[in-house]
Amino acid sequence: MLEVKNVITQNHPVALELKKKIENHTARIGVIGLGYVGLPLAVEKGKVGFPVLGFDINAEKVAMVSAGENYIGDVKDEELKELVEKKILQATTDFAKLADCDVVIICVPTPLTITRDPDISYMKASAEEVGKTIRQGQLVTLESTTYPGTTQEVILPILEQSGLKVGQDFFLAFSPERVDPGNKRFSTKNTSKVVGGVTPYCLEIAYTLYAQTIVNVVPVSSPAAAELTKVFENTYRAVNIALVNEMMLLCDRMGLDVWEIVEAASTKPFGIHTFYPGPGVGGHCIPIDPFYLTWKAREYDFHTRFIELAGEINVEVSSYVVNKVYRALNSLNKSVKDAKVLVVGVAYKKDIEDVRESPALIIMELLRKEGAVLSYHDPYVPVIEPHGGSTMHLESIQLTPNVLQEADCVLIITDHSAIDYDQIVQYAPLVVDTRNATKDVRQMREKIFKI
Repeated sequence: MLEVKNVITQNHPVALELKKKIENHTARIGVIGLGYVGLPLAVEKGKVGFPVLGFDINAEKVAMVSAGENYIGDVKDEELKELVEKKILQATTDFAKLADCDVVIICVPTPLTITRDPDISYMKASAEEVGKTIRQGQLVTLESTTYPGTTQEVILPILEQSGLKVGQDFFLAFSPERVDPGNKRFSTKNTSKVVGGVTPYCLEIAYTLYAQTIVNVVPVSSPAAAELTKVFENTYRAVNIALVNEMMLLCDRMGLDVWEIVEAASTKPFGIHTFYPGPGVGGHCIPIDPFYLTWKAREYDFHTRFIELAGEINVEVSSYVVNKVYRALNSLNKSVKDAKVLVVGVAYKKDIEDVRESPALIIMELLRKEGAVLSYHDPYVPVIEPHGGSTMHLESIQLTPNVLQEADCVLIITDHSAIDYDQIVQYAPLVVDTRNATKDVRQMREKIFKI
């Protein structure tokens, strides 16, 4: 593993002063983007005494943070409220105040365009705001997931338009977020943090910053190495999910239970890491990050065939789920057209409120186009707005015996822990289960169609 060399000495007073501020927790930290990454990060920095100023273009988010009102599941309500009351953490829409910060951390979304190309417009806009006020003695770190080369090829030129020089006047690094919403075991603090600096001075200062609040900081040789580390991590997951999803499609043809196969294989104590099939992939990383890598690879005349195939399979399984609903309804001599389909769970994973890139939205849109009459229940998502290719506006309904009985098919897409699956199977005439959520239901299993 790369070691961080202590290159900062009295000969570099600008770097030395900033490093001391960070070590003394007197450096003021600005966090651009108060979402699933930015707000937990701001809270962690504030908990150890750093004064933190959060920036966001969303005035509603800024108002909520300023009032101590939490909207992110991975942040504890009482911690946010206490930091705001003590004026340790504040928020603003005024980006001119970036000039007051010693450290600026960019945590904005990096989605895909409609053609599946990287959309780094939010990141560039943030860098341009930083560039307007950048001054000597500032550290800028980028946490938004992106393709290798972004920090030095895109962000650095924007910042150097100020006339300041990286490694001499200001410092620049990339340290990818590693956030798993809803994970009770790993939080911002105890999840290892990779960091790469543009120069050795940049690396040492960025390493020092993250080491104040994170248990294990992992230095790498460059921002590009850190950028590729992030997309590789999520590409690894995407490819393995695609493998087990393809196994699911094969098991369906062979009349075998893919869940039984996966559970049996997982008993091997070596050589296998268990992944589970499902209705598709969702969230802020897995459906997106591999495309950042495939896009960048084309610049080197390299085609990532394995990764692109995985993406195709993970998209295909959403259509497979719709086909499973077709077949399940056919077993009762019903058509999808005008069928009442009740979707259970629309978040992209269990026990969270996040619907970004959720396969539920894709599946529901496909069913709607086929004439199904849709409703849904999700204890974490009270309303669905048009998003991610979905045109629907729906409100969550309660799961009651009458609601279940009136549905032609109940489609389980997200297996939230709080849902009573015995009740669903008891009252619903038909259940399509994409998550093996009904595995412990012992009665009336003939109603259940598993993927």
